[in-house]
Amino acid sequence: MPQNPEPRLRGRAFRLIVLLLLAVGLTAPATPSFAQAAGQVRVKIVKAGLLVGGGAGSGVLTYRGKTYPFKISGLSFGITVGATFGRLDGWASGIREVGDFAGTYSSVGGGFALVGGANGVHLRNEKGVTMVLQGPKAGLELAANISQITIALR
Repeated sequence: MPQNPEPRLRGRAFRLIVLLLLAVGLTAPATPSFAQAAGQVRVKIVKAGLLVGGGAGSGVLTYRGKTYPFKISGLSFGITVGATFGRLDGWASGIREVGDFAGTYSSVGGGFALVGGANGVHLRNEKGVTMVLQGPKAGLELAANISQITIALR
């Protein structure tokens, strides 16, 4: 009884299509990547307050092999008493282009420092950039507040 050649032809056609798609995919010109990259962030900040707090500082964003200095300023509303100096290190993610890093960030949090302590913050801006920073701080502070921080590239 002769075998039906149709299943073998379908298998060969399928393999041929897969090979053609693979060849086209490998030879197609590369398109620019719109993937988001993470950047390393280092910040120095001084904060002080009594009920309403304020802070200012500077930092550096290292993004795709280049460094971008920036200024930071902010206000906090809630329970804030004391003054501290901190150095924070961390990462910013969700950056599509370096201009996305600048903007107004918000966070809700709290902290405590007596002479020395640890500080950590999770921030997000209106462009979808998220920063997670942590590091030591020195001074005296008790805080439970809502913060709004503005970053401007220099």
